[in-house]
Amino acid sequence: MRRPTKARDDLRYNLRWTWDGPLREKTRLADPEAFEASRGSVFRMETAPSAWSNAANAELARYLEADATWGDAEVPMLRTRPIAYFSAEFGLHESLPIYSGGLGVLAGDHLKSASDLGVPLVGVGLLYREAYFQQRVDGDGQQHAENPVTPWAQLPIREARDANGEPVTVEVRTARETIRAKVWRLDVGRIALYLLDSDVEGCDDRALTARLYGGDATTRIRQELLLGVGGVRALATLGIEPSVVHLNEGHSAFAALELIRQAQDEEGVDFAEACHRVRSKIVFTTHTPVAAGHDRFPPELTWETLSPLAEAIQTMDAAPKKNDVLALGRADAENTEETFCMTVLALRMASRVNGVSALHGEVSRAMWQEIWPDRARHEIPIAHITNGVHVGTWMGTAAAEVLDRHLARDWRTRQWDPQVWQASREIGDDAIISAADRQRAELVTFARERCAREATRRGESDAIVRAMETALDPNALTIGFARRFATYKRANLILRDLDLLLKLSGDAARPVQILFAGKAHPRDVPGQAVLRDVFRATRHEHLLGRVLFLEDYDMEVGRALVAGADVWLNNPRRPYEASGTSGQKVIYNFGLNCSTLDGWWAEAYDGRNGFAIGSAHAHADPEIQDQRDSTALAEALPELVSTFYDRRGEWCDMVRRSLLTLGPRFNSDRMVRDYVQSVYAPAALVTTR
Repeated sequence: MRRPTKARDDLRYNLRWTWDGPLREKTRLADPEAFEASRGSVFRMETAPSAWSNAANAELARYLEADATWGDAEVPMLRTRPIAYFSAEFGLHESLPIYSGGLGVLAGDHLKSASDLGVPLVGVGLLYREAYFQQRVDGDGQQHAENPVTPWAQLPIREARDANGEPVTVEVRTARETIRAKVWRLDVGRIALYLLDSDVEGCDDRALTARLYGGDATTRIRQELLLGVGGVRALATLGIEPSVVHLNEGHSAFAALELIRQAQDEEGVDFAEACHRVRSKIVFTTHTPVAAGHDRFPPELTWETLSPLAEAIQTMDAAPKKNDVLALGRADAENTEETFCMTVLALRMASRVNGVSALHGEVSRAMWQEIWPDRARHEIPIAHITNGVHVGTWMGTAAAEVLDRHLARDWRTRQWDPQVWQASREIGDDAIISAADRQRAELVTFARERCAREATRRGESDAIVRAMETALDPNALTIGFARRFATYKRANLILRDLDLLLKLSGDAARPVQILFAGKAHPRDVPGQAVLRDVFRATRHEHLLGRVLFLEDYDMEVGRALVAGADVWLNNPRRPYEASGTSGQKVIYNFGLNCSTLDGWWAEAYDGRNGFAIGSAHAHADPEIQDQRDSTALAEALPELVSTFYDRRGEWCDMVRRSLLTLGPRFNSDRMVRDYVQSVYAPAALVTTR
């Protein structure tokens, strides 16, 4: 899995700079204008050789060639047959817009931690020529979606080449068309990420991979065919034989059918035996506790898409019948009218399945019990591995300096170890407060510049532009809320008690300020209505400059918010937040969480490491639950404010408690280790015998 460093452009072509804080800082100082113009992308900078760049290249070479990694020791059997990690999106950096939100950022963090740990893994995804969408909000708060073309020629991506040095292409057929794709490579530390691009000569639909989650059902199922089937074929062409195939959500589940075809072609077994052998190497992570979030397709469209592949799959006598294939994607295998569900296909074809938090595991077992009707709910074979975040990507500079001073020298490579975090007890109040003050001030500067620019673009009044230029108080308690504007996430819950919000934000002695960010899907009309409510609140005469909405939420905005917020607000309607990782990022920036007991927070909150909204009980009537949670939030906020301003020692105790109890548990190094030990290694031992 190692590859030798070649030229000095490895510094720019390898995405390790996206999580190497010292490198990014040195680059910014070396050429600040170029750094700003490139949105912080090292790749786009034309930096002359210098002492720091030469040293950085040497350090990158040492990182890439190191053999004494945790992965080398833990899973040596994967060196020649790595994990293949399939995902429809990857969030690696804002300059690479092949992600929409949490699922993609989780996938990006997974690759980065696999790299840091030395776990042999390759990523497989799609290259989208256009960004998911660029959000523009008008003066009335209405969201407008634009899809700019990404300048891929200016990004750190290269053609994937086979053993003979030839560019890699793949071909997948449906009943109506031939889909061809070129394969590109991104280097993510020690990890290669391969992306399939349909914009090539000979493809009947060159725009197929133009946009993430775009188009109608026909486009979506074709994209998923290319991701799953085309992805498996790309790995074969590259000479990569994975020991384990990890499906990150159901979008790539068609990979199972291509693996069945490969098993029959190579081993001459029948359909049933091929299914059995393929199951042993597939693992599946489901992320969605909302029924509407699972892709379903009409039977005829599914068969039109799959029939050429099905015809290539041979049983002992003949190709499997239409119903044999479609039944794999139906909860009721005998119901020929049922839609084909990608999640059901993944559940049926995986040997190991997990949700992404303890609560989500429970919800998933209840949600999919119909697939195992003869089993009690607690026997449903869906476990959980709680998500975590990549600390190096999301930790601010000031917080990093404090942790580097107080924790063990090797804490970054042992961040999963509870012993490492014992030293956080000794971090003094002054160090916590000083680091938080620095990062909050940086967020205020960032938000002012961004919001003033956005107000000017909208053509808003000079008074509003001036209010944005002087918005926020760098010393005020700052609450962050940033996520997808789905209705169940209830971004506008805090607006239900407007009088309390006005009182808190208008208190000259103990002011509170709130920064919102997030996108609603272009087809999510109710979610866009929530966004309008939030934006209009920011233009209330008594909230102007104290409550802000930052347009076009992306990883850059996310880094600024999680680094500078004192409190991360998360109030989804339980139990619809599968995990939610944005609040985990503030842990490593000396921020505290204030959340409903959903997702990861349901297993993280201990009464002293943050704040809870309401109880673990959920009412069957959503409106009653919303009112209860609104009341609970109104009760939590004054206590939160009082602690921040009047009892700073107690506040710092909570920050230390957060670091001690949450630091080792909610980073992606711990998450990837869990996958290796409980999922990858057991599956690999079966397939590599």
